[in-house]
Amino acid sequence: MSHEIRLAFEHPSERAHATAPDGPLDRISVRDHTVEVEIGAFQAERGTTQRISFSVVVEVRPITDPLEDDVDRILSYDKVTEAIAAELAAERLNLLETLAERIAERILFEPQAVRTFVRIEKLDRGPGALGVEIVRSVDDLATKPASPHADTTPHPHVVFLSNPAIRSANLAAWLDQLDARAEPVILCVGRADLSAPQTGHRMTQRRVDLLAMEQNAWVLGGRDDRCVVVATRTELDWAMKNDQISVWAPSKIVLDAVDGPGVATDDPVALAAWFAGHIEASDLLIIGEDAPASCPVPVHLQDIAQSGL
Repeated sequence: MSHEIRLAFEHPSERAHATAPDGPLDRISVRDHTVEVEIGAFQAERGTTQRISFSVVVEVRPITDPLEDDVDRILSYDKVTEAIAAELAAERLNLLETLAERIAERILFEPQAVRTFVRIEKLDRGPGALGVEIVRSVDDLATKPASPHADTTPHPHVVFLSNPAIRSANLAAWLDQLDARAEPVILCVGRADLSAPQTGHRMTQRRVDLLAMEQNAWVLGGRDDRCVVVATRTELDWAMKNDQISVWAPSKIVLDAVDGPGVATDDPVALAAWFAGHIEASDLLIIGEDAPASCPVPVHLQDIAQSGL
């Protein structure tokens, strides 16, 4: 009995370990993630914020394929904090129990998740922490009606910059205007004006062309500190949700895509159009180049000399 009482107040990671099901499961955890938010059923809790602490453990299926130090192959910590943020933003709630249920459900919709422990504590309502803890599994999800979640997927502006646009004295002013937009911004570039090496082999040439675009992405990154080169979908998702202007380094996403571009990698505008559709962008703005033959999102063209965005 004393062991059970002690365990009841341990961190969810110890609870997860003590109640582990048969078979090995990996775990990720977020400890003491504190947010100020308006929540609570009492009148004194309305119209004011209070500190809420979240501790979450997610048990995940072990990765059987080689991990290769690839962030896109794991369940990222960001998915946990994003689940918290999404449910806090959805509506004002009275009960921590409701919030915990919704966070657990959102986390368990991630393909790798098997079971999650969610502990939420109010830090400002008394001399100690007042809270709840729940445990939910994918089996629990299967026995309850599916509840709709608000779509929190960003729909960014994708902007293709020609090489003259990258070199333009107006670059900083364009970035100012892009940065002021409500939607996130992802910049795409082609190869530098220098000729890329020719391999005479389709697959190896594809890699060379993609790497040449990435070199040019780093050139753009050197023009303005706001332009951060990113290569993985996880990095892109984080950047879009944290108001960072990204410059797309295309190799990984192109090579990992199940629905590959279907366009030649020596056509960077067409590749940018594919990318815009792949990430469900709101539109594609092209500065200094012609429009692609087809594009799954609206396309806007801007001449270098006349571009005012």
